[in-house]
Amino acid sequence: MDEHVIEALGKTRVKIKDGKVVEVGEPKIEYCPIFDKYRGIKKLTAKDVRENIEFRINDFGFCTGERTLRMQDFLSFGVSETLNTAVEAGKIDAVVTVCEGCGTVILTEPELIQGIGGRVSGLVSTTPIGDVVKLLGVENILDPETAEINQIKGVKKAIKMGFKKIAVTLVSAADAKSIRELEEQNPNIEIYIFVAHVTQISEEDAESLFKYADVITGCASKCIREIGEDQAYFRAGESIPIYGVTEDGEKFLKMRIKKIGGLKDKKDPKIPKPLL
Repeated sequence: MDEHVIEALGKTRVKIKDGKVVEVGEPKIEYCPIFDKYRGIKKLTAKDVRENIEFRINDFGFCTGERTLRMQDFLSFGVSETLNTAVEAGKIDAVVTVCEGCGTVILTEPELIQGIGGRVSGLVSTTPIGDVVKLLGVENILDPETAEINQIKGVKKAIKMGFKKIAVTLVSAADAKSIRELEEQNPNIEIYIFVAHVTQISEEDAESLFKYADVITGCASKCIREIGEDQAYFRAGESIPIYGVTEDGEKFLKMRIKKIGGLKDKKDPKIPKPLL
């Protein structure tokens, strides 16, 4: 029996067992402009969340052995899109991220980065799914026996695999600090930290992320947005801003913006409600 816990749209806690949604919590966010735009949802409810996760299961095998792992670039904008552009351009060698059924994984192909990262909500915990492990290859998974999620160990594995320019996706300020310390211990390695899923983050952790990360998504975080605007970091997007905190972070975002032909200005951008 496989079991997966995610924090999905509205930061709603969802549990999936053997391809079935078995638990759905209450959304912490009432309104998300992304799901309004693509799904016409004006107010998130537990029913909306359940239907969305069931759609993902039926559409691309989310949390099942039928998972479609690859996805073409549809010229949208986000963290996974920015990462696949940087890998395609040779600016990043490998991406340490997470995949349901595998845990922490090391990816080098743009279509895998997009197909996995672009379709995984905040993954809290997961257990192995044999068919997905086989598709990705045990050599690219931190622990195929347990599907452990540990981004610090994942970066260490990527270093052992010989990669020199490594990006890692994180949700934890503590992990960001530890990874910068790891980078200091490996002077020939460059590590780029991309942070997402920051809704409800504390002010202290938000400040720490801006100290250590290269790219941070605003999500529905009040603290991240306030710091990002107050410090005038490079920002891409308005409804869900993404901040280029470092020169490298700004460079990666601008590469993606150039590839998709620029971002359109919005007259009255809608934002998540409430910001937490």
